[in-house]
Amino acid sequence: MIFNFYIILYIIFGILPSLVWLFYYLKKDVHPESNKMILKIFMWGAIITIPVFFVQIGSANLLEKINLDPSISSLIYWFLIISFSEEFLKYLVIRLKVINSHHLDEPLDIMIYMVIAALGFAAVENILYIFTSPENFSFTEILNRTLILSFIRFIGATFLHTLCSAVIGYAVAISLCDLKNRRLEAGFGIIIAVALHGLYNFSIITLEGNLRLIIPIIILIILAILTSLGFEHLKKLKSVCKL
Repeated sequence: MIFNFYIILYIIFGILPSLVWLFYYLKKDVHPESNKMILKIFMWGAIITIPVFFVQIGSANLLEKINLDPSISSLIYWFLIISFSEEFLKYLVIRLKVINSHHLDEPLDIMIYMVIAALGFAAVENILYIFTSPENFSFTEILNRTLILSFIRFIGATFLHTLCSAVIGYAVAISLCDLKNRRLEAGFGIIIAVALHGLYNFSIITLEGNLRLIIPIIILIILAILTSLGFEHLKKLKSVCKL
């Protein structure tokens, strides 16, 4: 019974960062999406954590067997195995569940739905990240740890997921109106998101000193600026081009 209480605690504070950001981004949508569609995409974002997990574990095991230089392995791990798998599958949710949907009626919707999928993904990731056995800590220690990690995830990883997905969403929205360069524009958005996501993770885990904090902050600022500019630009477009 006590263990069930802790699981509920982890779920609440794991989902909370995503819900706060969700309400923030939905306010940017002049024409709100249906609650049913929002929930659907959020859940699909959560569901893709399963294939992402297996892809990352399998790829990491394969990378260990190749026996590359440690620095090269680290770059491949953070940029390709972690960042690319997460960003590409979040994008795949929108490609399969939104692009041909009647719910898509304006360019801004693509960015919004990309963010929603990212928040579903981040919610599950947060729950797994803050989960710990109650046998090892007191209630006060677990509560403090959960609150601190939830807040850190709110301003860090969860925010990062929304921004990277928003950048991809903007690129996809623009690509739908450009038949000639469609794949190039969408691919460029994915590359930018993967590169900055990978650099963020790489910096936090492998760097030392001030750079470990400075680089991730700079990345979040750059992504936030790109996302803000993207929202403002798409608001001016009248319709989505689906050719």
